[in-house]
Amino acid sequence: MNLRSLLVLACVSTPLFAQGKPASSPMADARELWKGVTEYIVQSAVDMPEEKFAFKPTPAVRSFGELIGHVAGSQRMFCAIAMGEKPPAEDAVEKAAKTKAALIDAMKSSNAYCAKAYAQTDAASAATVDLFGAPHSRLFTLLENATHDNEHYGNLVTYLRMNNLVPPSSKPAK
Repeated sequence: MNLRSLLVLACVSTPLFAQGKPASSPMADARELWKGVTEYIVQSAVDMPEEKFAFKPTPAVRSFGELIGHVAGSQRMFCAIAMGEKPPAEDAVEKAAKTKAALIDAMKSSNAYCAKAYAQTDAASAATVDLFGAPHSRLFTLLENATHDNEHYGNLVTYLRMNNLVPPSSKPAK
């Protein structure tokens, strides 16, 4: 090996050693983004008093409980698509689950179902699926799900704050 090759190797490997862990994969990154937000969504539902699940900042938007149901249902839809399965109706959970307990259970069940989709290999996640009439990779579909979850977590944060509750992402680390 010549000096030039050694220098290139040293430059490329130094950042990897500095991180203390191997480089991540696209699916591992997507899984990490998704897992964090869904933990916040479940904790938001746990923290909100049951009598506040009907809370709406204005009549034109979903209630807190309807948002939880919407996220649980849409996750099932996105994750089914990402696994090449027939997706359920996006609004199925929102229409069926009405109590705090039922909505928390639906969200946890949706998370467990989606965990299978986010456990795909990078190779499997490159497969093409039909997402709303357009071809996209399974990875894109899962990133769309995580983005959608984050969008609605932002709504939940506002609802929690309007009810004098601290959102999970703003609580001090334990």
